[in-house]
Amino acid sequence: MPLSPYSFTVTERFLRYVQIDTQSDPHSETYPSTEKQKDLSRVLVQELQQMGVTEVELDDYGYVYATLPATTAKTGVPVICFCSHVDTSPDCSGANVKPIVHTRYDGSDLVLPDDPAQIIRMSDHPDLKDQIGNDLITASGTTLLGADNKAGVAEIMDAVHYLISHPELEHGTIKILFTPDEEIGRGTAKVDLEKLGADFGYTIDGETLGSLEDETFSADAVHIRIQGVSQHPGFAKGRMESAIKIASELVARLPKDHLSPETTEDKEGFVHPTYLHGTVEEAEVELIIRDFAEAGLHEKEAFLKQLTEEVLAQYPNSAADFKVIEQYRNMKEVLDQYPQVAQYAVEAIERSGIAARQMSIRGGTDGSRLSFMGLPCPNLFAGEHAFHSRHEWVSRQDMEKAVEVIVNLAQIWAEKA
Repeated sequence: MPLSPYSFTVTERFLRYVQIDTQSDPHSETYPSTEKQKDLSRVLVQELQQMGVTEVELDDYGYVYATLPATTAKTGVPVICFCSHVDTSPDCSGANVKPIVHTRYDGSDLVLPDDPAQIIRMSDHPDLKDQIGNDLITASGTTLLGADNKAGVAEIMDAVHYLISHPELEHGTIKILFTPDEEIGRGTAKVDLEKLGADFGYTIDGETLGSLEDETFSADAVHIRIQGVSQHPGFAKGRMESAIKIASELVARLPKDHLSPETTEDKEGFVHPTYLHGTVEEAEVELIIRDFAEAGLHEKEAFLKQLTEEVLAQYPNSAADFKVIEQYRNMKEVLDQYPQVAQYAVEAIERSGIAARQMSIRGGTDGSRLSFMGLPCPNLFAGEHAFHSRHEWVSRQDMEKAVEVIVNLAQIWAEKA
């Protein structure tokens, strides 16, 4: 049901949060990977305390844990967690973000002023057809916006504000978790689920209004380190085997018409190179492997290993170290054991007056790992679109609906207990 009368704070919070640079770094070995992620986390702790949340903590690893006490006299109400991540993607700059509010969007092209070559067109972003009359928020053209996932952060914060402002609403104990490093696959690496103390959870990190994602990719990373043979180029005939050329040949032989992100959709998986660096003597190639079924992951990894061996066969004095690193698995394997988690989310969405859409996500969330760690955790819409790019956008109205859904969910779990 609509939260009325209520003056939402989600947009004001969002506009402030995106101006804090929280980009994570996949090549850092620290936790969190960048200290600047804590700049936002400290703001969140302070704001929660100002709202009256007394049980709130920022730990050394950059996780924010907070608790809203139950307002219901019922016993046995499951403890529910709402989770979002504070970091933004390394794929596009998150520094000096200048958010712009485009009021009453009319369907025309949005030219971003700091780089007029960056134009957000409805033809490129079909979901914009559902945003006519809404207030859209974009960056200025030189950075990403950070709606992934600061929209979710702001929505959770506004939902907390609403619940505290309306103590007459009955709900069980609510846990809040803000994580670092989700964008580099480490969002749950140092999370303390015992400290969190939740039974079920929801990440607020999805796209389209009304969407509930209860299925994700399964994911692995592959690191290939190539050892070539270095020689002085003036005396290299018959001796040099350049690791740079070997790595480049390997990447060039990946399929161009299938098995790549740019040629797949729906339930199709892919093999995707994300990093290439090297010298004549040594080179590294990093790839990500994605499929909805674990067997599909193994098939793609076997293909990639065979391809590596075929390339190396032309370079008899070179070698490669082929390493597979598990990242996350399809959350549906866990969530199917707890159907009420998705069912209650569908009811919460429909109570907000919008149609619920159960979807699969061609990606992963913290919820993927959390589910397998013992906290079943599907993903709810946050309204973020075109994430990891300078065309990223979100609407005020979608964010406000997400706040309503979070509040509805808190009540539904108490009602059903």
